[in-house]
Amino acid sequence: MNKLTAYGVALTWTVLASATHGASENAQQAGALSGSSLQRIDASHFNIDAQEIAEIRQGMQSAVDADYIAGALLLVGNSDGVGMLETVGTQGPADDQPVNEETIFRIYSMTKPIVSVAAMSLIEDGVLSLDDPVGDYIPAFNNLQVMNEDGTTRPAQNEVRIENLLTHQSGLVQSIFALGTPLGTAYQENVPVKADLTSIATALEIAQRIGQLPLAFEPGTAWHYGHSTDVLGAVLEVAAGKPLDAILAEHIFDPLGMDETTFYVPEAKRERIAQPIHGDMSDNTEVRYFLSAGAGLNSTTEDYARFAQMLLNGGEYRGQRIIEEATLERMRVPEIDDNVSRENFFYGSSGNWGLGFHLQPVDASQPEGPYNFGWRGIGGTLFVVDPVNDFYLLYMEQRWGGPSGAPFDNNAAQRVVYEAISD
Repeated sequence: MNKLTAYGVALTWTVLASATHGASENAQQAGALSGSSLQRIDASHFNIDAQEIAEIRQGMQSAVDADYIAGALLLVGNSDGVGMLETVGTQGPADDQPVNEETIFRIYSMTKPIVSVAAMSLIEDGVLSLDDPVGDYIPAFNNLQVMNEDGTTRPAQNEVRIENLLTHQSGLVQSIFALGTPLGTAYQENVPVKADLTSIATALEIAQRIGQLPLAFEPGTAWHYGHSTDVLGAVLEVAAGKPLDAILAEHIFDPLGMDETTFYVPEAKRERIAQPIHGDMSDNTEVRYFLSAGAGLNSTTEDYARFAQMLLNGGEYRGQRIIEEATLERMRVPEIDDNVSRENFFYGSSGNWGLGFHLQPVDASQPEGPYNFGWRGIGGTLFVVDPVNDFYLLYMEQRWGGPSGAPFDNNAAQRVVYEAISD
């Protein structure tokens, strides 16, 4: 029985089992995880003073006043507590409920680091390996082709491996990041853009479609953002024999007490969902088949702070170890060396990429590091973990398109926090 067949056999009972997953273990964890993750301490712990907070809040409010966003939240914390938690505006343009730590945001690509940590946890358990070819789990990834600039193809010399999915050096792209190219067109025609909706396909079906398309380059030779983490999610499902939501619950959400981080939001919580002023975001209360490992999760600030604090603490949160410290250190090793093309790297010659995280210099004058790590979501969210300065940062808003030039956004959030703590 191959891995894909075994997955199909196991999935039936694991879907049922996920409903009661870990009940006794969860009860034991509840005591350790009870209470908010956002215990307040004085901002002076982070060298941030009251005047700086007032200026930061004014900047956040300016984006609301100019109708770029309905509301936003900015948090700075560490294992001692939260020194700054500023909110402005409301949860949506037609909503008078102020943004708070329980507001539910679509975190989009901030899903990727969560799935990456889950993958490394499975690697620790011996369920899979960084060196494993993706074709061992999804046969459509055997006998891959690479697309040339003129649209012709040639056989790939390298296999796509699990490590390539984590580092975005797989050769997989995404139509939005390959517009105007023959490969971008192929993705548009074969991979649904709205694959987060309810009735299109499962993660495995999407991955099988992607595996039948050519690669943009030889695996391991360049960095390019795309569907790598979505395919990784399908691999995890096959390897573990259970759906992605059950995997994340077992390895991350249950141990951390992240009980409001989900692929869809219960209808009863609809009134807590943040909405954009500009553009339309999908209805995240609808149950969907495709559990997108690349962009599918919704979360609250209170929940995601647990994940960020766990990372800052070297893989442990309130006595719950998620991954070993050495594993997390491995995830933070720069993977873009001189043999890897940076042509499509978001930060150009600056920073690097690890196994699921951006790596950005904490000091611009030292481009080779030390680095912070984290990622952002296309809907306006951001998280940054900085072990050097002992803090994590969360910025939450919902924005989808609209006019450019917002006076405050996730880039500004990171900049003003660093300016404040470095004064």
